[in-house]
Amino acid sequence: MKTLVGITYNLVKNVVSLPGEAVQSNYDTIMSMKDALISGGYDVELYEVMEDLPVKLMERRPDIVFNNAEGIAGRGKEAQVPAILDYLRIPYTGSEETAVLVAMDKALAKSLLCAYGIRTPKYNIYEKDLCSSGNDIPFPVIVKPVAEGSGRGISDVSVVYSPTDLNRVLVKNLDLYQQNMLVEEYIPGREFTVGILGNADDIRVFTPMEIVFNDKSNTLYSYEVKKNFRQYVQYVCPPDNIGEDVLAEIKKTAKEIYRILGCRDYARIDFRLSHDGLLYFLEVNPLPGLKPGFSDFPMIAGFCGVDYNTLILDILKTALTRYGMK
Repeated sequence: MKTLVGITYNLVKNVVSLPGEAVQSNYDTIMSMKDALISGGYDVELYEVMEDLPVKLMERRPDIVFNNAEGIAGRGKEAQVPAILDYLRIPYTGSEETAVLVAMDKALAKSLLCAYGIRTPKYNIYEKDLCSSGNDIPFPVIVKPVAEGSGRGISDVSVVYSPTDLNRVLVKNLDLYQQNMLVEEYIPGREFTVGILGNADDIRVFTPMEIVFNDKSNTLYSYEVKKNFRQYVQYVCPPDNIGEDVLAEIKKTAKEIYRILGCRDYARIDFRLSHDGLLYFLEVNPLPGLKPGFSDFPMIAGFCGVDYNTLILDILKTALTRYGMK
């Protein structure tokens, strides 16, 4: 009897998503994942994330769920589906709800990693009333929603150079995103993203991929840039003009972060390398996008010789092994 794999996902609808809602997966992504799993000999069912999701999961009880859903809304939306699956005792791919919640909250992740000596840009947290832990960060600074991924909430006005501009951006974003804002030291330099696959002693850290900006005057990997990456950036893997010692440091730090935060199966971690050669952790995504030919994680894998179908199957097999189901 074949293993039944469920795919949980958020489906694109003909509506305009408000800031703070889940980024909705492209239907083509789900079909690509389904085709990859079928090619590996699995039966596949799709589960759209709606109010009746727990009922459908209880009725069908797939052997394992490939979670590609970002929940519905709220600060901890990415943790909602993992929490449901854990409650129902249904195995699933990816990190469990606590790790997802901590990793996706930029302030929580940075606070924890700082305690382990991971270098990250200086930061403050601003709440709705604009209270903060202090304004001791020199300009320029970058303003980000504290719990959004995929570059959401970052635009060409996110880097600010004066208290007046900072206040203006904060007032706008606090109202728009209805969540705290991270105000972070802006680190000029090179940007890298690292894909990780595996668990325990069987962790593969892919070669870092550099995001090289076509316009050197605008080096923000924003939501707009990610949507239209062919216009704005080039992806280079392995990176050019970089020492093996620096690449080794990036990979070692990525693996350490993955373990500290308790990530499982796969994740993507972003860094900046300053002009003076210091490596800074930016953020981690324990639920990276899997759209073929578009999302960073499958691009990294492709550069490292892992085709899309193999990547999807390897993620599933990693989770099956973790549950003792392989």
